[in-house]
Amino acid sequence: MLLTDCSKSQPPKASPRPALVTVVGEKTSVQGMILVGEVRPRYESSQGFRVNGKIIKRNVDVGALVKKGQVLAYLDPLDNHLSVTAALAAVSAAEADKNLAMAELTRQRQLFAKKFISASALDIKEAQYVTTRARLAQAKAQAQVAENQMQYVNLSSDRDGVVTMIYAEPGQVIQAGEVIVKIADTQAIDVSVASPESRMSEINLNAQVMVRLWANQTETYTGVVREISPIADAATRAFNVRITLNHADQAIKLGMTAGVHFNVTDPLATAGYLIPSRALTQINNKSVVWVIDEQNKAQPREVIAGPFTEEGVLIKEGLKVGEKVAIAGVHTLIKDQLVKPVIEMAP
Repeated sequence: MLLTDCSKSQPPKASPRPALVTVVGEKTSVQGMILVGEVRPRYESSQGFRVNGKIIKRNVDVGALVKKGQVLAYLDPLDNHLSVTAALAAVSAAEADKNLAMAELTRQRQLFAKKFISASALDIKEAQYVTTRARLAQAKAQAQVAENQMQYVNLSSDRDGVVTMIYAEPGQVIQAGEVIVKIADTQAIDVSVASPESRMSEINLNAQVMVRLWANQTETYTGVVREISPIADAATRAFNVRITLNHADQAIKLGMTAGVHFNVTDPLATAGYLIPSRALTQINNKSVVWVIDEQNKAQPREVIAGPFTEEGVLIKEGLKVGEKVAIAGVHTLIKDQLVKPVIEMAP
C-alpha cells in the first residue's frame, strides 16, 4: 500500500506536431523581376500651323514616313497674300512720308541759317522727320512679319519619323497653335513600364536590362534604364520607368507589348536556394528559417536572404541541399520542438 501511495501517474507523452515542410533543392539563380510595358517613341512632337486659316490640302496619312522639312499640309494663302500686299503698301507710304519730311527739314535748315525762322520751328521739322523714320522702320518690321506668315501657310515636319495621329482635315478652319499631326521619331525607341513601390529598390538608373517582345519571344534585345520618374502616378501609385533599346530594328513597332527583365547582368549574385517566401521569418531583426533536423526537431537558423521573386525567396547562405525547412506556422514554433514533417507535394 505504501508503495502504491508513493507512486505518481506519469502524464502522457505529447505527440509530435505535424509541420508542413519543403526539401531544399539544388542551387538556382533568378533573373530578377519582369515588368511588362509598351514600346513608345523617345521623342514625339505635336505640330500645328503658326497662323490661322483654312486647310486646303493634306499630304500625309497616319503611318506615313516623313522626312524633316517635308510639307504635311497647306492653308489657303489668299488672306496672307493680301496681308503682305498691304504691308508692302504701308512701307511705300512710310518711305514717301519720310522723304517728304527730309525735304521739309532740309528747307527749314536753309531758312534757319538765313535767320528767317526760329529754332523752335526747326525743332518741329526735325521731330517730324524722326517720327516718319520710325514709322518707316515699324512698317518694314510689319512687312517682314507678314512675309514670314506667308511661309507659315505650309506645315513642314520638324523631324524624321512616322505620323502617329491626325487631328484636322481639308476644309477645316484652324487656330494658330492647334495640333494638326503628331510625329514620332523612329530612330530612338523606348519601352515604358510601371514599377510598383515595393520593387523600386531593384531598379537603378543606367542599369542594363533585357527586353523581349510578346510578338516574338525568340528575339532578345538589350536596353538601358534611361529615366526613372521621381513621383508615383496618382492613380496607380506606380513609378514610370523608361528603357532605351540599344539596337532597335524594323521588327519593333510602336505600341507593341514588351517584357523587361531586370537584374540580368550578375547571375552569380542572385544564386542560392529557392524556398517559399512564407518560410522566412524575422527574429531579433535577423532573417531566420526553421530547419527540421534528423531527430525531427525544429531548429531556428539564421540565413542570408536574397531577392524575392514570384516563386519565393532566394537564400544565399545558411542552407544545404536535402534539408527540411518548415513553411507553415513558423511563428509558433519553438526551439527543439518535436514535429512530424509533412513534405509539401508539388501541385
